[in-house]
Amino acid sequence: MSRLSKKAYDDLSDEQQTLYNQITESRNITPNEQIGGPFDVWLLNAEMGKRIVGIGGFFRFRTSVERRYVELTILVTGQFWQAQFEWYAHEPMALKAGVPQSVVDAIRVGDTPAFEHEADRITFELCRELHTNHQVSDATFDAAVEEFGEQGVAELINLAGYYTMVSMTLNTFKVPLPPDAQYPFPKT
Repeated sequence: MSRLSKKAYDDLSDEQQTLYNQITESRNITPNEQIGGPFDVWLLNAEMGKRIVGIGGFFRFRTSVERRYVELTILVTGQFWQAQFEWYAHEPMALKAGVPQSVVDAIRVGDTPAFEHEADRITFELCRELHTNHQVSDATFDAAVEEFGEQGVAELINLAGYYTMVSMTLNTFKVPLPPDAQYPFPKT
């Protein structure tokens, strides 16, 4: 059960309503009393929410790294944090971006996938090492720079940080999945 109290649109401040409208319009979400995901939490402070939504927009549309590796990074981060909603939202996006189902399934259960593509393996190792070791080995860093360039590596590690924040938000407020959705991780 969600820990977030429900607010009607009319109960939001003008600044919150502006952010609400921006979120629903940019994501083609049908407006209702709650948006879902981390967005309702971010509406609690419109200034904070505006800034977070802005950086999220960068990661969605303006990175130099292909969408496949963005989504792979999000899945590794979501699995690390056991973020139900994050996984629920991004598994279909990862598949659509070309991440193989076998890779998605292995990551979900915490296994190291059998990778067919070297760039997938490098992305996975970069993110996994960062989350589990709080460091990245020289070998992994060098491979990542060779594959994505320094800018791409900077984008991927900051993407992992952004989705760590998203995961923390979702987990702390126990943001539920839609009623008909299956939970990807054991519920706690």
